[in-house]
Amino acid sequence: MLSFITEKQSCWDRLKAEKRPIFIYGMGDGALKIMSVFRERDIAVSGIFASDDFVRGHSFEGYRVHKLSEIEEMVDDFVVVLAFAAGYQEIVDKIHAIAAKHPLYVPDVPVAGGGLFTYEYCIQNAEKIQLVYDSLADDYSRKVYANIINFKISGKIEYLSAVTSSKADIYHKIIKPTYSEVYVDLGAYNGDTIRELLEFTHGTYHSIYALEPDKKNFKKLAKFVDGMKHVYAYNAAAWCTDTSLPFSAKAGRQSAINASSDNFVAARSVDSILEKKYATIIKMDVEGFEREAIWGASQTISHYSPKLMVALYHRNEDIFEIPLLIKSLNPNYKLYIRHQLYIPAWETNLYATI
Repeated sequence: MLSFITEKQSCWDRLKAEKRPIFIYGMGDGALKIMSVFRERDIAVSGIFASDDFVRGHSFEGYRVHKLSEIEEMVDDFVVVLAFAAGYQEIVDKIHAIAAKHPLYVPDVPVAGGGLFTYEYCIQNAEKIQLVYDSLADDYSRKVYANIINFKISGKIEYLSAVTSSKADIYHKIIKPTYSEVYVDLGAYNGDTIRELLEFTHGTYHSIYALEPDKKNFKKLAKFVDGMKHVYAYNAAAWCTDTSLPFSAKAGRQSAINASSDNFVAARSVDSILEKKYATIIKMDVEGFEREAIWGASQTISHYSPKLMVALYHRNEDIFEIPLLIKSLNPNYKLYIRHQLYIPAWETNLYATI
């Protein structure tokens, strides 16, 4: 069991054993999460550096923020820990260039929820992980699945670069959109994935339902779809039932349901919005609450078998719980996993088709 998992030592253990100075590349939430684990595991940080455009002689968490060139002048041999997400080719290329000169790790810290993804975590969930691996529809999905898990354990970026697919490849080979899609977009942001779909259908569709809970994002979404026929936009979170939920608005992609927030937002289920009508594609990227959104679409998924595009990277357990949940709701689905250009393993998604 789990013979495809070859990395057994976590990047945290490797960093703990490291004798060379460790420098964190980046600032913000990712760096704070990584530094918190460092403190728990007594891993020393020698300093912080940022891309040249972000270095202004300031400090982060008590460390002066340097340029990489400054670190290289001061220290001959050191380890780099990447602490931000990169989804553009230019930045990814820059990260690979740094990795060619210095040992580089990208620790996996969950976007939502707690805990760390380690080999021990995989052993604890071995049966479910193996079940997903065995149920995938093609060899490439199994390779992607194995590489993503090995990356999450080791923090080695070569696992990601070996299994990166283009959006065009995914749409043409798996989703295969038609000119009459009923598209449900959960976590619609500013309409970017609607725009993406329409590129492959030459602007044609049957109808579109879009949910976006963040008010500022929703304004951008509403502006984008203004004047488009048969498009229904909701300033609401995707959920398992119709209700209201505490919500933390950050005006970007990381706005999310947050139990400690005093701000509330409407929440809707897909089954309620569709009123027993069908959908042909459902996309879910809802910042760690994909399982609740799936339950809210369970009747649609069971009865109409829409093509599904679901984020697998927000919580540690998503990579096995989400595929198993979807398969339980509709055993006829063929399951595919693809990773698009991103470091760390964000934009790793499940695609389900009949």
